[in-house]
Amino acid sequence: MKKILITDVGVAPAENVIKSWNQSIMKEEIVGVSRNPVNLFTSKTQMKRHIPYEYVFGKEYKKSLLRILEEEKPELAVFMSDREILEASKFRNEITAIGTKLFMPSHEVIDNCTDKYKSYKVWQAEGIKVPKTIVINNESDLKTAFSHLGNKEGNVWLRCTVGAGGRGALPTNDYDFAKNWIDTYKGWGTFTASELLQSDKTVTWLSIWYEGELVVAQTRRRKSWGFANRTLSGVTGITGVGETYSNEIVDRVSMDTILAIDKMPHGVFGVDMTYDQNNFPNPTEINMRFFTTCYFFTEAGLNMPEIYKNIILYNEFPSLDKKMNPLQDGLLWIRDMDREPVLTCEKEIYKGILKL
Repeated sequence: MKKILITDVGVAPAENVIKSWNQSIMKEEIVGVSRNPVNLFTSKTQMKRHIPYEYVFGKEYKKSLLRILEEEKPELAVFMSDREILEASKFRNEITAIGTKLFMPSHEVIDNCTDKYKSYKVWQAEGIKVPKTIVINNESDLKTAFSHLGNKEGNVWLRCTVGAGGRGALPTNDYDFAKNWIDTYKGWGTFTASELLQSDKTVTWLSIWYEGELVVAQTRRRKSWGFANRTLSGVTGITGVGETYSNEIVDRVSMDTILAIDKMPHGVFGVDMTYDQNNFPNPTEINMRFFTTCYFFTEAGLNMPEIYKNIILYNEFPSLDKKMNPLQDGLLWIRDMDREPVLTCEKEIYKGILKL
């Protein structure tokens, strides 16, 4: 039996990939790695390996991970956090020398995608429609942002250049509040300010590529943010209700966005887009990993984690009627804390409701 190593287990993104693999026809032994003992304990992996907190992502991380790879000898390693993807990519040749395969783009592409301002600069240079953005290095930059980027109410969008889950995201028209917000994060030089988009209107295009060729892509739009009332921005990075969706403009923008940053895409590319005030989707970031609700697609009939590992482990490519958006539109994935997600459609939701 072949073996796969996956990191950051015990939390939703990795566990949903594992659940998808467990539904695959071809079974593998899964080795889970985490720096958090509690997450490791709760993971559904068969084998569990711990990397201590002080090793992540310090000088001992490389040594510790390579030791685990040498001992476990997995055929494939999958990294499930943006920071870890970047770190592991730095010594990818040593990983593959052990005999462990990687399915990821070049280090330059990963570096550009991990830093949201770097990817913004690439897209801007390539003529991709993106919100005007500047790095906030000091108070003068912040004043410039408010004077040049604010909408008619004076609002700008602040966020960290690195991180997930809406880290540091905040719409505000208050200079003093913005300054204190960046101070709180010690974020001078690592925050950007942008033109404000419609944060409640977002879409994600998840795709798998192999040596420059698109294997499959599926779009999901967000009907609501989970726990949106717990943040100042209303953005949490957690989908409350997601919906399968297809749109030719979204497809074209996604393809252009990926090909602008990588002429030969290879691996997973998840393009997050937010609509501007003219209802045109603007890319905000690309993730090099499966997002949390990839299991939504699996339950709906498109097991993308299975496709991903089958390509590398068995040289097996999917036979699909459509490469782009093979799932039907309008399928809903409803999520909440301490409750199993529900796959349904809008018609089913209202069918059994008694109206007043």
